[in-house]
Amino acid sequence: MLFPTLTPNAPDLPDAITVGDESLSREDLVGAATAVAERIYGARTVAVLAHPSIDTVLSIVGCLIAGVTAVPVPPDSGTKELAHILTDSGAQAWLGAAPDDSTLPVIPVRRYARSWHGHPQIAGSATALMLYTSGTTGLPKGVPITRDAIAAGLDALADAWQWSSDDALAHGLPLFHVHGLILGMLGPLRRGGRLIHTVKPTADRYAAAADAGATMYFGVPTVWARVGADQAAAQRLSSARLLVSGSAPLPVPVFETIRDLTGHELVERYGMTETMITVSTRADGERRPGWVGLPLNGVETRLREGDSDLPHDGESVGDLHVRGPMMAREYLNQPEKTAESWLSDGFFATGDVAVIDPDGMHRIVGRRATDLIKSGGFRIGAGEIETVLLGHPAVTEVAVIGVPDDDLGQRIIAYVVGEPVSDIELIDHVTTELSHHKRPREIRFVDALPRNAMGKVQKKLLD
Repeated sequence: MLFPTLTPNAPDLPDAITVGDESLSREDLVGAATAVAERIYGARTVAVLAHPSIDTVLSIVGCLIAGVTAVPVPPDSGTKELAHILTDSGAQAWLGAAPDDSTLPVIPVRRYARSWHGHPQIAGSATALMLYTSGTTGLPKGVPITRDAIAAGLDALADAWQWSSDDALAHGLPLFHVHGLILGMLGPLRRGGRLIHTVKPTADRYAAAADAGATMYFGVPTVWARVGADQAAAQRLSSARLLVSGSAPLPVPVFETIRDLTGHELVERYGMTETMITVSTRADGERRPGWVGLPLNGVETRLREGDSDLPHDGESVGDLHVRGPMMAREYLNQPEKTAESWLSDGFFATGDVAVIDPDGMHRIVGRRATDLIKSGGFRIGAGEIETVLLGHPAVTEVAVIGVPDDDLGQRIIAYVVGEPVSDIELIDHVTTELSHHKRPREIRFVDALPRNAMGKVQKKLLD
């Protein structure tokens, strides 16, 4: 059972789900979501325009009760992207809100309707959610996520983070990705605790959640940077049990700022839409700035260069492969791309390059396509250069890329947001901490770095 905490025997909570200024008790959540399930029972796939709202919560939970695949759609989807998602997923209708120009039928969510009708138990192999990747290399790819995968992923995180029914999770993340939806919404429902969704992930709203008893917080690195810039707000998070960062690399200076202001070292973790979370630091373990932790229960990882395994020596940079029970098994309607990523031995080729130390700690260097730089015969991770540059007081944000160079193969360029200083000062700063061949050959100051909705830098838009 995906949500044992939503059975009739579970104790009620007066504010099990809070989104902005609206709350539902556990009893009202079950009754309203079951009413939604009755309206869609027998459908195959429905689309949900995933605004941060109570209606979105009821839509997703209603689909899970009825055994109908839900397709959470980003509310800011462009026309081409939206048409692709609806066609590719085979969505039969919108559940709840719909775009103004939609041609699909719309099934309303009646928030105050209640039903206690029992529905048959759904097979764990059934597709619960059809999530779409961010589409950085073309149109988004559909990833079918099964009920068993969701359960396995959330239970592994519960073990790593000591997550229990006593926790109240606060965050303001989108409800159409793994981070905000599966971890951030379904996680509290499976654990039996509370969810406080702040609608927007601002420092003041995160601080206000402390007054509502939040014990855990989720955020992407840009959120934690904003929290760290508001000293008073950050200090109010000191009462929490656990602060978690994900969806993009966490700069070491942000880790240190949050630690100094809250007394908490951020838990970092690593995952993808296709795999959910596979690696994390632990609530009871080491939290090393710049490293994302150890494989979760049931997860195996390896580093590869071609067909060869690389040593876990803390230095060797290789392609990261993962295998575990929380993984998806395919891309929807794309057998060739599925075969490229899901390997014959059950491992998934993440497309990321990483380092693993002898104790099993993982550091993500970045995407092979954009963050593995081959310069002067050396394999260089952009991430380690970015980490060093972020240690300079003039640097607020940075993105390092490699561009074609006739002599070196690739030339290292750093895009920097911050106070203008001389290029030589920043280049020399890198050479004091890293090998000479890892120094940027050029510094370019910019007002901002291009990012997607989850805060990830879009390096393909640079240069």
